[in-house]
Amino acid sequence: MLYNAKALKGSKLDSLDGEIGKVKQFYFDDLHWTVRYLVADTGTWLSGRQVLISPYALVGIDHHNPYDLRIEIDLTKEQIEASPSLDSDKPVSLQFENAYYGHYGWPTYWGGPHIWGSHPHIVRDREKWGQPNQGGKAWDPHLRSTSAVSGHHVQAADGEIGHVDDFIIDDVSWTIRYLVIDTGNWWPGKTVLVSPLWIERVSWGQRKVFVNLTREAIKQSPAYTEQFPLARDYETALHQHYNRKGYWIDGPVL
Repeated sequence: MLYNAKALKGSKLDSLDGEIGKVKQFYFDDLHWTVRYLVADTGTWLSGRQVLISPYALVGIDHHNPYDLRIEIDLTKEQIEASPSLDSDKPVSLQFENAYYGHYGWPTYWGGPHIWGSHPHIVRDREKWGQPNQGGKAWDPHLRSTSAVSGHHVQAADGEIGHVDDFIIDDVSWTIRYLVIDTGNWWPGKTVLVSPLWIERVSWGQRKVFVNLTREAIKQSPAYTEQFPLARDYETALHQHYNRKGYWIDGPVL
């Protein structure tokens, strides 16, 4: 299912032995645009440090009450408290990530050519970790936060169209499927979706996202109305409008 990052913010986090806090934001990598960590606001429990939860530990989202979303975590409070500590004001370094993944015994996501390292999708079954798909070179992850990237300007092939307002996240693969673009300064009253696959490049220093689409094509695209869940008919119409193949076409939707 697809969720808005803003809708997930504030969701309660349930560990194996009790609630640990709420969702604060997400860290994603800027190569595959996949969520690598959920950042938890634990209140006074583990104050002074960032509490990061990898999708490897996320069992699922209870969405029966859309006004009270809860995310189940396959970890105990003790496991989380004993994980490598990261100061709240420090960036996530590769050294920390190596220690973090080593602590939990999970395979690193940057250890191969696919979205989840040696695998094209997240694999939670430990018995399958030793049976990777065809390997390849590892890559250096660069993590960005959803909070920091919100507000980045979006530049079409022929001019600016608006700014990043939100992200739509797939709760199975934890991939960011779409950026929600507020076009209010250019075309008031319309919000549109742009897939990370349609991004040409990002200037992180300039806080600007460049997409290889024209302003007119974006203007004529199906408007986004924050529907939940996001209908596949809408996604199909969006991809057909841009003459792009849907991410769900090849193999299972992950």
